[in-house]
Amino acid sequence: MALPPEPYLADPADLAVWLPVPADDPKLLAALAAASKRFAGAVRHPVRAVLGDTTTLYGDCTDRLLLPAAPVLRIVSVTVDGTALEAGTSYKVRRDASVLRRIGDVWPDWAEVDVVWDHGYDPIPDDVQEVVIDQARSLFRVQPGVQTIQAGGEAITYGAQAAVGVTAQWTTAVERYRLNRGESP
Repeated sequence: MALPPEPYLADPADLAVWLPVPADDPKLLAALAAASKRFAGAVRHPVRAVLGDTTTLYGDCTDRLLLPAAPVLRIVSVTVDGTALEAGTSYKVRRDASVLRRIGDVWPDWAEVDVVWDHGYDPIPDDVQEVVIDQARSLFRVQPGVQTIQAGGEAITYGAQAAVGVTAQWTTAVERYRLNRGESP
């Protein structure tokens, strides 16, 4: 399966199967974009594959730096204050955890470590697509507008969903793909 079109983490046609509208319906696309953004925000990285990304990290006198996305598909280059390092000799990477490790040395304190790299998923994992579609279905059904009308002592309240919650399945997927657990973003 190919990567869904940007900015979606699931195919609009897969969402349209659940809803009484075509895959190019503006409200469907807005709900899918919102659910995709919500998931990427919850896991603290873009999820989809990003090629040729450039990230600047700062050395902290430890032998490890955390890259801000996962999984690492490929490291193109690493430089420290403009000096190129050699892969496999000067550094190595743990692809699943996005840890860049300095071999036999530490990352110099306050040094700019520039990493050019590829990361993310292509295709988007099935469980991510499933929870994004489920969340988009809920967002699609939310009816914005007036909830309560009051005149004098009389009030009429319409049953509108104020917020869209998450399922246990969503929570499980977020925990599976989330970076920096327990830390602030």
